[in-house]
Amino acid sequence: MDSLLYDLPALTIRRISVSGMDNNVYLLTAKASGEQVLIDAADDLPAIQQLLRDSSADASVEPRLALIATTHQHWDHVRALKELTAATGAATAAGKDDADALPVALDRPLEHGDSVAVDGCELTAVHLRGHTPGSIAFVYQDPEGPTHIFSGDSLFPGGVGNTQKDPERFTQLITDVSERLFGAYPDSAVVHPGHGKPTTLGAERPHLEQWRARGW
Repeated sequence: MDSLLYDLPALTIRRISVSGMDNNVYLLTAKASGEQVLIDAADDLPAIQQLLRDSSADASVEPRLALIATTHQHWDHVRALKELTAATGAATAAGKDDADALPVALDRPLEHGDSVAVDGCELTAVHLRGHTPGSIAFVYQDPEGPTHIFSGDSLFPGGVGNTQKDPERFTQLITDVSERLFGAYPDSAVVHPGHGKPTTLGAERPHLEQWRARGW
């Protein structure tokens, strides 16, 4: 399976889907340094290890997994996190408010606006409260092209993430998504969700008020 998604000027983005829940695992490789960030070690360690091997052609030097970033605490997004951390020694990062529910200790507990960086790749942490207390979207702002938003389960094509029919949680999530994603980034920004296919903010923006009105 060809995992290559985007070949950007400074880095590549690869994606695979794992498990029966169609969880996306993303791998960002900085071309010049070979430093890598993996987003959501969701499941299937052998498949993730194959993804890492596939990326050997993505940099001018041998790639090295430097950081495993987790979008949120839900079990289907972290099933391979402990094994991958042990196998690679990579640092870990996730939202501070989800830290206690994760199977590994965090090297970087993140709050809204924090940046996480490896050599050649910097991501901004955008805290999107509602799906889980500490859900984080990771944003890569390509200096030569569209922004890339790794939204976890907080934003999908067609709506925001599941808030278990809790009006308060839904209001918090739709407000954060509206203000911190749609209000901060242009229509060209590519959204890479935790499950399923990518979309853009421009494709979803016309439906924001419809989502708010329906309550999910």
